[in-house]
Amino acid sequence: MATATEQARAVVTALLEARVTDIVIAPGSRNAPLSFAVFDAARAGLARLHTRIDERSAGFFALGLTKVGSRAAVMCTSGTAVANLHPSVLEAAHAGVPLVVVTADRPARLRETGANQVTDHVGIFGRLVDTLDLAEAPAEADLAALDDSRGPVHWNVQLDVPLTPPDRWEPPEVEVRPVPVRPQLMIHESIPTGPGTPRTVVVAGDDAGPPSRVLAQDGGWPLLAEPSSGARTGANALRSYRLLLESPLAERVERVVVYGHPTLSRPVTDLLARGDVEIIAAPVDGVWPARPFRVDRTIRNRLHVEGEPDPAWLEEWQEADRAISRQVDRLLHEQLEMTAYDVAASVARALPDGGLLMLGPSNPVRDLDLMMRPNRVGGRRKVLANRGLAGIDGIVSTAIGAAAGRESSTRALALMGDVTFLHDAGGLLLGPEEVRPDLTIVVANDDGGSIFASLEQGADDYVDSFERLFGTPHGTSLESLCAAHRIPHLAVRSVPELEAALGSPNGGIEVVEAVVSRRDRRALDNAIRALARS
Repeated sequence: MATATEQARAVVTALLEARVTDIVIAPGSRNAPLSFAVFDAARAGLARLHTRIDERSAGFFALGLTKVGSRAAVMCTSGTAVANLHPSVLEAAHAGVPLVVVTADRPARLRETGANQVTDHVGIFGRLVDTLDLAEAPAEADLAALDDSRGPVHWNVQLDVPLTPPDRWEPPEVEVRPVPVRPQLMIHESIPTGPGTPRTVVVAGDDAGPPSRVLAQDGGWPLLAEPSSGARTGANALRSYRLLLESPLAERVERVVVYGHPTLSRPVTDLLARGDVEIIAAPVDGVWPARPFRVDRTIRNRLHVEGEPDPAWLEEWQEADRAISRQVDRLLHEQLEMTAYDVAASVARALPDGGLLMLGPSNPVRDLDLMMRPNRVGGRRKVLANRGLAGIDGIVSTAIGAAAGRESSTRALALMGDVTFLHDAGGLLLGPEEVRPDLTIVVANDDGGSIFASLEQGADDYVDSFERLFGTPHGTSLESLCAAHRIPHLAVRSVPELEAALGSPNGGIEVVEAVVSRRDRRALDNAIRALARS
């Protein structure tokens, strides 16, 4: 039977063969054999080693690395350490991100005995993630399963004492397995456009990609693209689509083509729930490929547009988009103080071609959705968001991971709210040897959870309980928190100050705190929505 050291080295070799380039370790005793093996592999230049004290931060950091193409594995010890990976694993499962999770376990004979730090790791992530329980080295079939994965993979490695290696490992030359080519069933699928065909819009949700933009362009249809769709480019993309869906124009839509996973907008959800609209949808990655709305036709291949577009339909949407966007800008310009919308607009303007932007959930991603003008085709601006489950956890760590994993040296930004930032403040805790990518984290700080002000909980009927239950003011000094982590911090209170800060980054990780008020957030949101109905 293999020793723990031999088994750990076999696991690391298998990961390297499966194109894992980055390995994130949270320290522990039971995973010591794995940690030593990774250290030797990194010393040999075969992988990048990252360490994090907190497993939750480690998981989301690995998620960020993987989302930008640097396939990453995260490793931890047994017990509650594994449970702390659950949020990042769930996000990866729902978003279809091939995160690799390696957990160290005691030998099977110690299970259900009350032994220290022993719980049931097998199936700990639920039925959404398959667990491979390894008492020996991974087999060829295990590697094949890793290759074919479109979501997270969990390897639970049983390691027995001794847990320290007898010698230094000189990893052998690794033969990296090629990226598997998945055969596609080539089916000619067409969709008609032009006079007499259904009035169509294309919805591009999270990770929709260029096919949605190409289809909208070929069909001459409006493109309703979320910021993280990878499709918010070109003349067909509309900045204010969310408001237009609450206007009479939306009532004339007869057909919707959906790519990606739309999650941001209730008006989009309402559109997809209409019984008088034909819904055509492309499959999505993730554990639940079924859609939460009725689908009349599933796209199995790229759609080919047949016919000549009628420009009148698109031009009507474009003109309405320009008009309502001007009204939104005028309304915001009339505000006496900098708003969260102003912050989002400034961040969008600061993102250059080839740049990276990580968005936090709740209001920031929605604010930017309204304020971000469509980019030019070919600009290659990458906008990411954890929309698999859209939680507030792990956003700082995901942003740092994404910035560290990208090949481009162009500007990297993150935009999030103060509650999201504080929820993952531990993501700023980096050791002296850890990579510190150039990343400007912009925190729209309104001292609480302003997203709820726009929801049912923010109605006047609940004003007596709102602050305690949902507003949750915290009064935390972000400056002091950043100082404790030796992270540069700057607070700004006006758009000129913010744009000056964004225009002169310090390098490394820095935090720009944009101080805004949520006192009138509900009223401002209502005024913006009213523009579509006027």
